[in-house]
Amino acid sequence: MSGRPGRSTDGGPPRSSRRGVRSRLEVRSAAGQVLLLQIVVAVLLITAAVVALAFQTRRDSEGDARNRCLAVAEGFADAPGTAAALRSPDPPTALRGPTIAAQRGSGVDFIAVMAPNGTRYTDTDPALIGQRAEGVGRAAAGESFTEIFTGAPNDAARAVVPVTDADGTVVGLVAAGVTVDNVGDAVDRHLPILLVSGAAALALATGSAVLVSRRLRRQTHGLGPTEMTRMYEHHDAVLHAVREGVLIVGDDSRLMLANDEARRLLELPPGAEGRQITDLGLDDSIAGLLVSGRTVTDEVHLAGDRLLAVNTRPTAPYGGLPGTAATLRDTTELRALSGAAEVARERLKLLYEAGVRIGTTLDVLRTAEELAEVAVPGFADFATVELLDPVLRGEEPNGAHTEMRRAAVSGGGADRPFQQVGDLIRFVVPTTPMAAALAGGHAVREADLAGAHGWRSQDPEGADRALAFGIRSLVSVPLQARGVVLGMANFWRAAPTARFGEEDLAFAEELAARAAVAIDNARRFTREHAMAVTLQRSLLPRSLPEQDALDVAYRYLPAQAGVGGDWFDVIPLPGARVALVVGDVVGHGLHAAATMGRLRTAVHNFSALDLSPDELLGHLDELVSRIDDEEGDDGDGISGATCLYAIYDPVSGVCTMATAGHFAPALARPDGTVEILDVPVFPPLGLHGMPFETAEVRLPEGSRLVLYTDGLIEHRERDIDTGLRLLRRTLADAADPSPEETCQAVFGAMLPAHRRDDIALLVARTHLLDRTRVADWDVPSDPAAVAPVRAACGAQLETWGLEEIGFTTELMLSELITNAIRYGSEPIHVRLMYERGLICEVSDGSSTAPHLRRATTTDEGGRGLFLVSQFAGRWGTRYTATGKVMWVEQPLADGSRPAPELDLDDLSWLPGDPL
Repeated sequence: MSGRPGRSTDGGPPRSSRRGVRSRLEVRSAAGQVLLLQIVVAVLLITAAVVALAFQTRRDSEGDARNRCLAVAEGFADAPGTAAALRSPDPPTALRGPTIAAQRGSGVDFIAVMAPNGTRYTDTDPALIGQRAEGVGRAAAGESFTEIFTGAPNDAARAVVPVTDADGTVVGLVAAGVTVDNVGDAVDRHLPILLVSGAAALALATGSAVLVSRRLRRQTHGLGPTEMTRMYEHHDAVLHAVREGVLIVGDDSRLMLANDEARRLLELPPGAEGRQITDLGLDDSIAGLLVSGRTVTDEVHLAGDRLLAVNTRPTAPYGGLPGTAATLRDTTELRALSGAAEVARERLKLLYEAGVRIGTTLDVLRTAEELAEVAVPGFADFATVELLDPVLRGEEPNGAHTEMRRAAVSGGGADRPFQQVGDLIRFVVPTTPMAAALAGGHAVREADLAGAHGWRSQDPEGADRALAFGIRSLVSVPLQARGVVLGMANFWRAAPTARFGEEDLAFAEELAARAAVAIDNARRFTREHAMAVTLQRSLLPRSLPEQDALDVAYRYLPAQAGVGGDWFDVIPLPGARVALVVGDVVGHGLHAAATMGRLRTAVHNFSALDLSPDELLGHLDELVSRIDDEEGDDGDGISGATCLYAIYDPVSGVCTMATAGHFAPALARPDGTVEILDVPVFPPLGLHGMPFETAEVRLPEGSRLVLYTDGLIEHRERDIDTGLRLLRRTLADAADPSPEETCQAVFGAMLPAHRRDDIALLVARTHLLDRTRVADWDVPSDPAAVAPVRAACGAQLETWGLEEIGFTTELMLSELITNAIRYGSEPIHVRLMYERGLICEVSDGSSTAPHLRRATTTDEGGRGLFLVSQFAGRWGTRYTATGKVMWVEQPLADGSRPAPELDLDDLSWLPGDPL
């Protein structure tokens, strides 16, 4: 008959249930085998653990018992009175009570006190009193010990401790112990717990094994060992057969797996799995990538002589432990192409640097040095640059190219095997690479200099020295601009650097072409600079005029990048006076130099009119404005021109000065004090400002007046205030130096390293005219006063030893005084000064000046100034605040000047003449 569905007819469990149990216990699958193995291993481990724990528990109990006995015995032995009781007449009686009390309080099974020979004085068991204990010899010798005692009266864990008196003598022994039976009781108490724990552990292990097996069954899909072995073999065959390296790196940076291709590509050592990636000797870049955890695609790395494309991915998202899976592909065949691309990139970078670094200055030699510096070491180990001599001078190159001057050498140290900068290099052998490059107009390569017979024959000694140094390859390339050869560049390579190849020629020519343009620009600038300097120096004073009022020294330096418009001048004036001028035209170049020349000429012309400083600057201001108007919008203009004009009078010691936008002069007095003079400041020339004003300063004899331009005190690294402080300190440091020494000191302390502007410096030391060489008289406005003044002047000339020119001097004074009385106004004054020549001055209060003209035969007058002009070396008129001064100068170069032959008829016309 039919039963219930799902149950057997014999009343046992359902068939489906039995199939489930059998499936769980099926050992043909990997999961079943693992389950059975785990249960067996768990039983063995738990059994071993229970036994070990039982043994360990007993061992620990014995150890505890021995330690407790030792503590009790030592405590009793060290207790106060124990030693005294042992030395008493009746030790058993004295020790019986304390022994029983100590045994009860300590929890040990017995305590015995013995004589040194082991005889018991007292014992927890009275039957043992008087008997001799065994195995206590070590304690009698003074050593405490514990042991598991076996013997009569019973087995026990005991401790025996000696009792010593004050001098260390053993007077007795104390033994305390716990019987072995009591120790075993402690173990027996723990045994049920151990068994229960073992059973619980077995249950947990069996349960966990079931869970692991179920998990493993799901992961292995119920595959048996054979199927899994076959699958692993297939996977292993695929892993090691592919032509890509495969690596798996754990999150602890250890290598977990590497296939054969990865081992070959990375040259991994045996036993690499499980080791740190950084310990495998890999290239730093690859090792760093594998441990970084980064995700990359086809990132190229160099491993030995191979170029590898590396891909990395994390393993965690795809199952398995966290880590990194990497594949390596050998791309060594792309290395040549990559190398060529890298070389091209480096060459482009070098050409870019050449464009930035070559031609930073407009100096020919510095540009050649920049070419040599750029080429080393990026392109060559050494570089030499030779230029034609005309190029170095800024001239247009011409003539043969067989001789050049070495302009730059770069690379190596002082022992490099090349001729020095400045040496003359000759290319006399036409088969040398240099001569071939110059002849062909393109770069020439000599891959092996040891076989370059032309190069070796040109300079055998130098060639041998270069070869011994290791030089072995050369590229020579001419430096050409606008089709003209300027020089040549030679690039050298030494071992172990690779020799030059054909691909290097194009780069060498490109580098040389860029440098040649910069050198040609520097050459043309040098030519223009030299022309401007020549023009400027031709416009500046070539020598200072002779005069006695001032000792003058000067310095002038043009700007390094181009000449400017700075100028200075020393101009002798009538009356032994001297004018000092310093000026500056803003800007550089030929225009500034030419403008400076025009202004200097104008100052000379205006000074010939004997104008005061403020009037002269006013006329110069109008001139500059007119020049600017004439140039119009297309001209450069002169705006920014400055000028300082000072007049020093050695008779009075007064210096009168005015400035148009220029720095005031510095004054170093004889007492060592230095100051910047307070001169009214006015705008530069050409700005149509207010009328200029003058400042008057009385200078002690021996003072140094220092005039300068802004290039001396101001530049990029120093402001004006700092420059002025440094100038004052420099002038104050020297003890009464000469003007020449002052110039040297100022330039030594203040000259900037790189001059961006011209520098003009003028130092003048003052002198006063000896008062014994000056004579003056006031003249009444009466014609009769002429004769007495003439007589007084003649007497003064005799005093000075100038009798030979007395007649002509008196004649000229008569004319000038008569004119002042007749046509001028009071006060009338006469002054004679004996300096380098004789100076006669007649001043009056009128501003009307006489004019020289040629009188006709019928004229009654007009011949006086004509006669004065014939007798005097120089004569003229200057205006003062109170009138005018008529002056004449007679040179005394040879002691006197012979008077010209005159007709007495001419003399008869002189008014006031006594004849």
